[in-house]
Amino acid sequence: MNIEQVNEEKNGYFIDKENDKEAGRMTYVWAGPGKFIIDHTEVEPEFSGKGVGKQLVLEAVKFARDKQVKILPLCPFAKSVFDKNQDLQDVLF
Repeated sequence: MNIEQVNEEKNGYFIDKENDKEAGRMTYVWAGPGKFIIDHTEVEPEFSGKGVGKQLVLEAVKFARDKQVKILPLCPFAKSVFDKNQDLQDVLF
């Protein structure tokens, strides 16, 4: 997996590319200087079931820990990843 991040002033996204093809994308919006909201996660059908979505969420967690910010997962998929993984709770807002 090759995950890249684009972080802009008010929003951003994480994108996973496999052989120059987009496998998945997770978008977020900043909700102040110390937190962001994951609002959408989408995985292309041919990559479904391969863990792409979870890897995008884990990359967001890494980013939050590195920047010492919090995450509010409004996206149902992202929320389910947080609900299933107690070791991610430290970045929740």
